[in-house]
Amino acid sequence: MNKKQIFTRSVITVAIALASSQTMAAGFQLNAQSATGLGRAFSGDGVIADNASTMAKNAASMALFDAPALSLGVIAIDTDVNVKNTTFLGKNVDDASIGGTSYAPNIYYIQPINDKFSVGASLYSNFGTKTEFKDGYGKNQALGPISPDLFGGLTDVKSVNLGLSAAYRINQHFSVGGGLDIIHGSGKLQRGNAQAANIDADGLALGYNLGAIYELNQNNRFGLSYRYSPTLKAEGDISYKGHNLNNEKLVLPLPDIAEFSGFNKLNDKFAVHYSIQWIRWSEFDKLETSGGTAINQYNWQDSWHYSIGGTYYLNNDWTLRAGYMHDTSAQGDITSISVPDSDRNWLSSGFSYHVDSKSTIDFGLTYLIGKDVDVKEASGLLKATTRANAWLYGLQYSRSF
Repeated sequence: MNKKQIFTRSVITVAIALASSQTMAAGFQLNAQSATGLGRAFSGDGVIADNASTMAKNAASMALFDAPALSLGVIAIDTDVNVKNTTFLGKNVDDASIGGTSYAPNIYYIQPINDKFSVGASLYSNFGTKTEFKDGYGKNQALGPISPDLFGGLTDVKSVNLGLSAAYRINQHFSVGGGLDIIHGSGKLQRGNAQAANIDADGLALGYNLGAIYELNQNNRFGLSYRYSPTLKAEGDISYKGHNLNNEKLVLPLPDIAEFSGFNKLNDKFAVHYSIQWIRWSEFDKLETSGGTAINQYNWQDSWHYSIGGTYYLNNDWTLRAGYMHDTSAQGDITSISVPDSDRNWLSSGFSYHVDSKSTIDFGLTYLIGKDVDVKEASGLLKATTRANAWLYGLQYSRSF
């Protein structure tokens, strides 16, 4: 499945369960663009410009580079997702652990053309999640064909974003940038032992992003960015409630994203940085097919990220960083056990080791803390408490030429 299907699949998960489901980050969002950003909870990521990965947050930041730059890395995401205190038709259901480990690689390259104009390319992920219940989940509490497995099953989402960007320095204070996003998603969704729903689909979509940076001076700068997310139309094997929908496409509106970020170097040793991000999940109101088949209705809400961090320049070899983020949920009144969602707190730290004047190795570590959420599926047919925590580990290599 493509990224489009990834999203659709999650949505379909909700529909099949007769409720809605969400992924590990708010909505379908995944914050795993770089190990450097991970180590500071992505605070100020769009304007710090310490390596090429900055272009994932703000294309205008490419104008801050005066030499070619390459950055590549991977982030491991180890989720601890638990479903407990579950009842189905008033009967107790065993607790379930539905998390797992996934990997999000990334690569970025920036090529200055002259002192005004730069271009770049990137490959990374903005969306992804995976939860999996054991086969036959709650089968001992089944009532005929109705069982807790209708609400559990498998949700596996992967996405890739290919970005092509350009930036232009207007003067010593202002820079602008933008780019195209080619989004590919893939995913699998199964409910009720693949009888209620069995979906394996993928697709491509085209979005764009715009950004601007204002530099007060070399130690103080601020940025704004906007990312337009397209409506995804995914196709593949789609079976829902006994109906074969292979001749239709799943239509999924994705949220636009806006971000403000800042960087202030207070002295030779210490800098602070911060970001506020708005994600327009309220436009994700329903999931349906191109033929008008209604899969599910959603009441999602806009979500926000607030992050702040600090960087300590220890010496010529080592740079230390840390950050905190509060991430609000996109989930409103409709909840699900398949992909639990809640407000989250990120506790992050990391470091850079400067191998030489042109090469750097970065490591980032984050503990993501969720909250207990009381869930009701199908008007209380199934009740449970969910909680989703995670550890994220990032490793990255960056080089300028």
